[in-house]
Amino acid sequence: MPLALLGVGESGTITDIRGKEDVIHHLHNLGFAAGTDVEVVGNTDAGMIIAVKGSRVALNRGMASKITVNR
Repeated sequence: MPLALLGVGESGTITDIRGKEDVIHHLHNLGFAAGTDVEVVGNTDAGMIIAVKGSRVALNRGMASKITVNR
């Protein structure tokens, strides 16, 4: 399921990242990679705040929809 569909307090493990090579590279630099656990800690109309590898990262919904997770 896309990360964008998770609600606040829900978590999952990244299984895939889709998109152009530069988008995938950018997300990898932020800590998003297959096998990484993530948790949604905030949700607004503009986007989401995701806890990943001990940091909090803000993503817009378009970017979050490129990340596939298992719950």
